[in-house]
Amino acid sequence: MLKQRITKVSILIGVSTGALLLGIFLPELINTNKRISQNAIHNQKLNPDLDVTNFVSLPPQQRRSKLEVAINKGESLNTRRARYMLASDLLQQGEAELAIAQLQDLESEYAVLAPHILVKKAQAYELIGDTEKAQQAWEEVLATYPEAVVAAEALYVLGKQKLEYWEQAIAKFPAHPATVKIAQEKLKANPNQLQLLLLIAKYGFHVPEYSNILEQLRTKHPSQLSPEDWEMIAFGYWEKQDYGKGALAYKKAPKTPKNLYRYARGLWLGGKTKKSRQAYKNLINQFPKGGEYTALGLIRLSRLVDKKKALPYLDRLIANFPSNTPEAMLDKSKLLDKLDSAQSASLLRQQLLSNYNNSDAAAQLRWELAKKAAAGGNFQTAWKWAQELTKNNPDSKLAAQAGFWVGKWAQQLGQTEEARKAFEYTILRYPHSYYSWRAAVMLGWPVGDFTTVRALSPEVVQTKGRNPLPFGSEALRELYQIGQDKDAWKQWQVEFEDRMNPSVVQQYTDGVLRVGVGDNLDGIWMLSSLSQREKPEEIAEYKALKKKPIYWQTLYPFPYLNTIVKWSNQRQLNTVLVTALIRQESRFMPKIKSVVGATGLMQIMPQTGKETANKINLVSYDLENVNDNVNLGTYYLDFTHKEYQNNSMLAVASYNAGPNAVSSWLKRFGFNDADAFVEKIPYPETKGYVESVFENYWNYLQIYNPEIAQLMAKHYAKHKK
Repeated sequence: MLKQRITKVSILIGVSTGALLLGIFLPELINTNKRISQNAIHNQKLNPDLDVTNFVSLPPQQRRSKLEVAINKGESLNTRRARYMLASDLLQQGEAELAIAQLQDLESEYAVLAPHILVKKAQAYELIGDTEKAQQAWEEVLATYPEAVVAAEALYVLGKQKLEYWEQAIAKFPAHPATVKIAQEKLKANPNQLQLLLLIAKYGFHVPEYSNILEQLRTKHPSQLSPEDWEMIAFGYWEKQDYGKGALAYKKAPKTPKNLYRYARGLWLGGKTKKSRQAYKNLINQFPKGGEYTALGLIRLSRLVDKKKALPYLDRLIANFPSNTPEAMLDKSKLLDKLDSAQSASLLRQQLLSNYNNSDAAAQLRWELAKKAAAGGNFQTAWKWAQELTKNNPDSKLAAQAGFWVGKWAQQLGQTEEARKAFEYTILRYPHSYYSWRAAVMLGWPVGDFTTVRALSPEVVQTKGRNPLPFGSEALRELYQIGQDKDAWKQWQVEFEDRMNPSVVQQYTDGVLRVGVGDNLDGIWMLSSLSQREKPEEIAEYKALKKKPIYWQTLYPFPYLNTIVKWSNQRQLNTVLVTALIRQESRFMPKIKSVVGATGLMQIMPQTGKETANKINLVSYDLENVNDNVNLGTYYLDFTHKEYQNNSMLAVASYNAGPNAVSSWLKRFGFNDADAFVEKIPYPETKGYVESVFENYWNYLQIYNPEIAQLMAKHYAKHKK
């Protein structure tokens, strides 16, 4: 429930009411492999209270007795799953002999994970010091399942005594993390082995020294690298967001439109504007009809050159690239305004709205006209343009914002019923947006406003079970289904073949599995960036995947919940708001550092950490330590709340931009309307930050709070009639 703060936030483990009730979570519409695992079918028939896949979110200590009950129920898939899960838990807890008892003869009964069961046996024998039986188990893996992905782990262990096994791993399973580890160990003895460096560059994104490997290849072996090698290295730099060095590598990659575009874009992101302009020109000259990348190059170049020089590039776009014509027309109209050709600019805008009515550029134009009218006090005209946007451009990124302001401007015009309809529409059509939360506030839903969020104590109901993965081998999907995230991720490293150009379901699977092993930064990005797909068939796949509860639960995970609850309660802060802020700050990555040195979950600057530690008498602390970081971060968030009379929007803005900036904005803009104030925040980063934190908060409520989930379900049901 959402209620006034009590001494302790309620955290339950159970079936997520949000996941079950929300209309967005419809039955799965696709199955890429065109078959559903028999395990999944069988699993659907089980009593939820006995289904062991519903225990995956529980800590091992809490699920032990439940697994033991399932094991005693007899022979079934559920029993076999329970034995495997319990054995895995026991191994992690050092109870190897009990694990061996659960694994006994299990491989003959649980065929889909038979090779993994033998690996668990080998690991258990190693733990109790029985090297002979461990050796036999490892050898049995290779003899019985030589092609199984997990055989790479046997090759790694056995290769410590016979190096030819390591060579087999490199030849058969180069992408497996065990093989990447082999490459790392071999490089310690001889760091100049080009093929091993390339292996890590291609498959070792997860290793701490990955960037150093790329540097070693780029600086010490440039003459030995093929254009394809350079493309792989460039992709690695791009993945690590080192765009400047990525550009240098893309320059030597095969001369494709995409590679030339990334070379130019990387130069610009690296601050080399002059070289970037020339690189865009090279792209356009070499591939005048190079599709989307030439079109992007023309757009980028038109924004990097003098206004008069930009016009021919935009005209070229309009003439040769129909899908980019609306954007080019809008840009050209702005240039014509600056060149004192107001009449031509006006005619071009009219043409844009007439001929490309449903384009994103038309949406942008409508929103700009709406904001201009509102700034001049003409709310009727602003309302008209915003309403046209929601009608003609409902899939635009601006549509949620426009839908909300249709309601706000209707209120200011005294049109109460129109305002209500607009707010209801915003929630219905854009349920996961920041503006949906603002609409819910306007409708009087108990979700907290900027001035009341802090005092709320939302009930958090953790979820049970998982949706089956839509892609991958049966072994991979089974490992994931029973919560063996690390083993599933290892399996996936071999199965994920096209990393540079993944399909929608491959990218989705990668995102889910990354988050499962704590790689939240890249995992959440892989999932959220699916929205950037443009092909109709890919958009359809993405929309189907969004209907899965696991999509939203993975996008909005709840790691470190006990620590967050402890310090949120101590500071009298809304636990869900703190979680939302942490998600925005660090994506729950404890060791992450910004370019300016902000560290850890709540991205604390070292000086701020030092000052805060002195205030709370914290003598020894580590900003990378989860407990210390949340302790210090919640203290500072409490401070920013007190600075602004518990207005959480101002507190969150201050957390990002600093109290001096927020104070200056209050003097500059006043504070008659909180929503108008957010729109006027002059720092784009801070404006986006405030909206993202409260969008996170709203989504956490929808997914994990039963009261809000039920309200959303009723809202969907009401508007389906």
